[in-house]
Amino acid sequence: MGTMMGIALIAHVLSAIIWVGGMFFAWMILRPVAAAGLEAPARLRLWAGVFDRFFPWVWASVALILASGFWIILGFYKGFGNVAPHVHTMTALGIVMTAIYLVVYLGPYRRLRGAVAAQDWPAGGRHLGLIRRLIGINLIIGLLTAAVGAGGRYLI
Repeated sequence: MGTMMGIALIAHVLSAIIWVGGMFFAWMILRPVAAAGLEAPARLRLWAGVFDRFFPWVWASVALILASGFWIILGFYKGFGNVAPHVHTMTALGIVMTAIYLVVYLGPYRRLRGAVAAQDWPAGGRHLGLIRRLIGINLIIGLLTAAVGAGGRYLI
């Protein structure tokens, strides 16, 4: 059981690093550079390409985070009644993050790709703006979730 717990924790943490780190890079580094240096067509093509490459990693990360987290809670600790309050908080925040990601993926991301394909730059800009806001929210939640995971047992 100890080896499985170690594997689950490693999968959980690495997946969170990939997802939250990718959002941090996109929001804090790539977004300002792209906004300052690229005209709308190039900027929208860039973002569509970035999301095309990043979102499969997010799907894998979400799957591993949920699978490993629920395995740890249900398989190792034998249920939510046996885990500390910060684990409940992490779980709730992770589910909210997943829901926001699904909204981004199924809505504005698909519309952004369609707008870029049609060269409808104003529509693409609107969709990218919504994606930017939702990823910003998810980044804040992701950083909060990481803080709860790292120090929650001492704070909550």
